[in-house]
Amino acid sequence: MITLIGINSHLHTPIYYLLRSLSFIDLCHSTVIIPKMLVNFVSEKSVISYNECMTQLYFFLIFVIAECHMLAAMAYDHYVAICRPLLYDVIMSHQVCLWLVGGVYMMGLVGATAHTSCMLRVVFCKENVINHYLCDLNPLLELSCSSTYVNEVMVVCLSAFNILTPILTILSSYIFITASILCIRSTKGRSKAFSTCSSHMAAVGVFFGSGAFMYLQPSSVSSMEQGKVSSVFYSILVPMLNPLICSLRNKDVKVAMKKFMERRTFW
Repeated sequence: MITLIGINSHLHTPIYYLLRSLSFIDLCHSTVIIPKMLVNFVSEKSVISYNECMTQLYFFLIFVIAECHMLAAMAYDHYVAICRPLLYDVIMSHQVCLWLVGGVYMMGLVGATAHTSCMLRVVFCKENVINHYLCDLNPLLELSCSSTYVNEVMVVCLSAFNILTPILTILSSYIFITASILCIRSTKGRSKAFSTCSSHMAAVGVFFGSGAFMYLQPSSVSSMEQGKVSSVFYSILVPMLNPLICSLRNKDVKVAMKKFMERRTFW
C-alpha cells in the first residue's frame, strides 16, 4: 500500500496520504513484535535481554498509540469529505495533513516516553519469566517487587486518553456523517457513502475494542490469558487486516493495483 499510493499520482489525495501513513504505522507495529515472536517459536528457550525488552516496549507503544490517533484522523477526513464536500480541498490541505500526521506521531512519542520512563524505575526481582509473547506494560508490572501504583495510574490515565479521545472523535464524526448520509436522496449515493465508512468502522471496532479490553480494566479484574488473546487482535491481526478492510475494497485502489501488476508483468 505504501508503494502503490506513492507511485500513483491519482492516489495523492488526503485520505490516501493518511492511509499511507496508517500502512507505515502498521508495518512498523508488526515489525516490532512478529520477528522476535517467530524466533521464540523455533527456539528451545525464549530469551530477551532487559535492554531489548525496554526497546521493544518503547517502539510498540509509539506505534500502537499512533494508530489510535491515525484512525481518528481518518474519521475526521471522512467527515469533511461527506459533510463539507465543497470545502474539502481547503480544510484538508496538504499542510493540514502534515500537521495531522505530525500530531499523531507526537502523541505516540509522548505516550511511549512517559510509559517507558516509569517502567525504567520499576525494580524487577521476582521471576524473570514474562507471561506474554511481547514486552507489554501489564505483564512487566506483574514481575515488579516495588510499588507499581504510579505505573498503574499512568496506564489507566494515558490509556483512557489515547483510547477514549480518538473514540469520541470517531463517534462525533460518524454521527454527523450518518445525519448527512440520511439526507442523501439517491439510494446509490447512500450505499456508496456507507460502504466507504463501513471498512473504517470495522478496523476501528476491532482495534479499539481489544485495546480497551486490555488496558482499561483494573489489574485485579483483568486476566493475563484474556489479555494475551486480546493483544493478538490489536498487535497482529489488525495491522495485517487493515490494508484489506480499509484499502482493497476501494475501487481506486483496485484499479491502481491492477495497473501496477500489469506494469510488472510487462517488465
